[in-house]
Amino acid sequence: MTAVHPLPTQLLSQYGHQTLTGMNPAGPSGMPTPPVTTRKRKRAHQYTVSYSEVQEVDSDGRLREVIVIDDTPPPPTISPSTTHNGAFSASYQPPLYTAPIRTRARAAAEAQALSASSSSVLTAPAPKKRKRDHNEEVRAPAAKKLVGGQQSQALVAAVSIDSRSGAATDDTSKGPLPCDDKEGHYIIVPNDMIYRRYRTVRLLGQGTFGKVVEAVDTETNNRVAIKIIRAIPKYRDASKIEVRVLQKLKERDPTNRHNCIHLLHWFDHRNHICLVSELLGMCVYDFLKENDFAPFPRQHIQKFARQLLGSVAFLHELRLIHTDLKPENILLVHNDYRVVSIPVPGKRNAPPKQKRILESTDIRLIDFGSATFEQEYHSSVVSTRHYRAPEIILGLGWTFPCDAYSLGCILVEFFTGLALYQTHDNLEHLAMMEMVMGKMPERFARAGARSKPEFFKEGGKLDWPKPKATRQSKKDVKATRPLQDVIPPVDNINRQFLDLVRKLLAFDPAQRITVREALQHPYFSLSIPNEI
Repeated sequence: MTAVHPLPTQLLSQYGHQTLTGMNPAGPSGMPTPPVTTRKRKRAHQYTVSYSEVQEVDSDGRLREVIVIDDTPPPPTISPSTTHNGAFSASYQPPLYTAPIRTRARAAAEAQALSASSSSVLTAPAPKKRKRDHNEEVRAPAAKKLVGGQQSQALVAAVSIDSRSGAATDDTSKGPLPCDDKEGHYIIVPNDMIYRRYRTVRLLGQGTFGKVVEAVDTETNNRVAIKIIRAIPKYRDASKIEVRVLQKLKERDPTNRHNCIHLLHWFDHRNHICLVSELLGMCVYDFLKENDFAPFPRQHIQKFARQLLGSVAFLHELRLIHTDLKPENILLVHNDYRVVSIPVPGKRNAPPKQKRILESTDIRLIDFGSATFEQEYHSSVVSTRHYRAPEIILGLGWTFPCDAYSLGCILVEFFTGLALYQTHDNLEHLAMMEMVMGKMPERFARAGARSKPEFFKEGGKLDWPKPKATRQSKKDVKATRPLQDVIPPVDNINRQFLDLVRKLLAFDPAQRITVREALQHPYFSLSIPNEI
């Protein structure tokens, strides 16, 4: 089956060599080359031509470009070589005047030739992407000892891969290695030179936006972190907004008193926007995870809270809303910790549990890719699910208070070690919120019912549980504890902390405490002793 889709020249030009097969215009002799095929696994004598770029001369004598999508080799068609309208034939292409023409007939012949025998392929196969294991990306594996000629061959291959050059080796002699994977992520290779300045060390993390790598700045010999954005237009556009935000933050706070990540440099490398910043420690979520989700000491929570509220208050003064506050977007400046033994409650003879205690509580707020200025366009849904404010779920619009709500969720997580809301469903999420905070205020519930009537019954009461709600969902909501049970008010420290969190988690954003007001809360006037 063959589908022929005419495409304008400007659209065709957007497709790179990695997107479509058969895009190499001509071999050394100027003759068109057979389409290059890609295979998921080796299968003898089985080839598939997925796409072909061909050029045809229409009835008016104009050259047009089409994309042929081939499930099976296409049937023979009339080609310019059989026409008499003055166009060049497919067998002769003057290289100085025009690009070579690949007709559907020639594409069919090439596909049939490829299917008949692998020995008939005259061109080299597509350069293979380096097989990458997940663990290999995270850190460079230890080099294995090789003997004799194997060691020198491995060294040559490594140099070719690291420099992304087209050096003449067995794997790379036919063209430069691709620098992207199929999803547009930059392929991280240790000792790769980025922008002729930054030498990569290891992968630090990967997300939807792209990857973050540790690198050495060869000009200063300092270690830095580089956020490498995926080579996809929507992520590139978002990264340019992030660059604008980061430049504004650095301009307004050059000494970084407000603990936001500082942009050192940014550039475009092989269609990837790269943001260079100081190299920091792990994110707070990873520390919690590696510490078996043990809660932070109360004196550390107070220090974290003061820094976070100060950072977000600074953003709000610049009329900027972060919109994606979560432990993953809070980095420790230093990872150093000590280990203490904690007795297991309720088990007399159980061995004590080991717990990590941070030596430093200095943090930095990161990831401004979703940050939005107050006067600019607001997308309907923002924030990661577990930290999303109720006004966002109900489609009532959002502004600065949504950041305050996210901070309230984060502070509870610091206190318990676990996310406050473990859900992925909007109605279930709202039901859990009512379990934690009590019923929604009547005015807020009425506004929510007008916006999302499917979530409410008559009179503005939350319509939970729905008949289709699963038993597990009902069980999860029922197991959600009120906030005073999550933060038991056993002493003045907990009572003040509970009051602060309750005000940050207020349903109605109009009644929610602002981050600047929160910094004046009596909780921050308390002197919390080191309890561990």
